[in-house]
Amino acid sequence: MATFDLELVSPERLLLSRPVEMAVIPAVEGDMGVLPNHAPMIVALKGGVIRVTEGGRETERLFIMGGFAEITPTRVTVLADEATPVATLSRAAATQRVAEAEAALAAATNDAPEIREKAMDRVMAARAMQEAAQAA
Repeated sequence: MATFDLELVSPERLLLSRPVEMAVIPAVEGDMGVLPNHAPMIVALKGGVIRVTEGGRETERLFIMGGFAEITPTRVTVLADEATPVATLSRAAATQRVAEAEAALAAATNDAPEIREKAMDRVMAARAMQEAAQAA
């Protein structure tokens, strides 16, 4: 089967760099499947799970807190704000992040709309992390 190169980069390190058959990424507009020869684009990512398919089966699940992806016909580069293998997510840590994000959103009620929107994005990403941790 045809493949493309997938790279997942976080501020701390390069988490993944290899040929894959398919990747499903959490785009802001909704989950997006990427196959070889995909149309070129740059997409914003929300908090969610990247699912990697190799050899006809899902081989890896990585949680990201958001970021961007550059897609070309032969490569996908994901620049993630934060990335963690789903298997290593902690339910307690995810629950704590949800509480912290919700508190920050509550404190931003009188702030500018763009600040409230960023706070809401953090809440949604933390909730996605909590869901992924519970499913792992």
